[in-house]
Amino acid sequence: MSRGILLYAQITKSGYVHPVFFELASKAQELSKKLNNEPIIALIMTTKGNTEKFKEGFQKFGIDKVYALENERFENYISDYYITSAVNVIKQIDPSVILIGATCEGRDFAPGISTALHTGLTADCIELDINEKGQLAATRPTFGGQLMATILSKKTPQMATVRPNVFKPLEEDVVKDTEFVYPEVNLDGIEERVKILNFIKGIENERNKLLDAKIIIAGGMGMKNAKGFEMLEDAAKVIGAEVGATRAAVEAGIAKRNMQIGQTGVTVTPKIYIACGISGAIQHIVGMENSDKIFAVNIDKNAPIFEHCDCGIVGDVFEVLPEMVEFLKKINENI
Repeated sequence: MSRGILLYAQITKSGYVHPVFFELASKAQELSKKLNNEPIIALIMTTKGNTEKFKEGFQKFGIDKVYALENERFENYISDYYITSAVNVIKQIDPSVILIGATCEGRDFAPGISTALHTGLTADCIELDINEKGQLAATRPTFGGQLMATILSKKTPQMATVRPNVFKPLEEDVVKDTEFVYPEVNLDGIEERVKILNFIKGIENERNKLLDAKIIIAGGMGMKNAKGFEMLEDAAKVIGAEVGATRAAVEAGIAKRNMQIGQTGVTVTPKIYIACGISGAIQHIVGMENSDKIFAVNIDKNAPIFEHCDCGIVGDVFEVLPEMVEFLKKINENI
């Protein structure tokens, strides 16, 4: 009988475990309790001896068991090596659930595994739960982001990829006496169809500052033009915030691409999110709805954003924002 929640611990090009793993580890604690305390298992694929430096992190994030696949060919992500090796081990583990971060690597890795295991995969999820029948209920946007669909798998393992920054890491350590297993890795029979000759890190590959921001002030089409976003930039400097934008604002050319928040942008979880001139389309909401506190300013009293905020102000953002900034300046030291 399948048992256990398997999490993939992706190693980044910078040599650390991708933050999405720790977000999944936090959610797995909740899911495990609903599955009669099924063990939480991690799978890491890296070069020989490299697992050692991550041991403490696994122990503090409530991981019961770690399967460490170590081989020099795992220095770079190569689909054939990773997927074949992972599938061989997963068949031995026989987990009931497999969770993988929806990173660029994860979006290639997960479908390869699900295909090899002849099981389903719910991609780009924004919520996970266990239903009354003990099934993984994975929620994701569908129909172009117009609706949310909760999907169940007919087979095990039940697989899902989850967007980074959807779940928050544990606030307190869950220390366990983690068991480490080092299965033998044999890649000799796998054809090397792809070879990385060089890797050049571009500016766009830097971690987006929105992901770590405590305060975000975001604008939509209600900001009207680039000068409107300059106003947001000025306000952000005063209160120590980062500036975000809706997809519509980006596509209109009044905001930069790396500012985009939502289904096709980044997912953020700041302590305070200020939505300025944002109508509240579901495609944007899925990228910021887990913020601790949401403030919204919109001239349209029927704007959908007001259904998702803690405090809504109906008014002209160009009149309201300056007063709001003065208020936030006073409480900023307590944020």
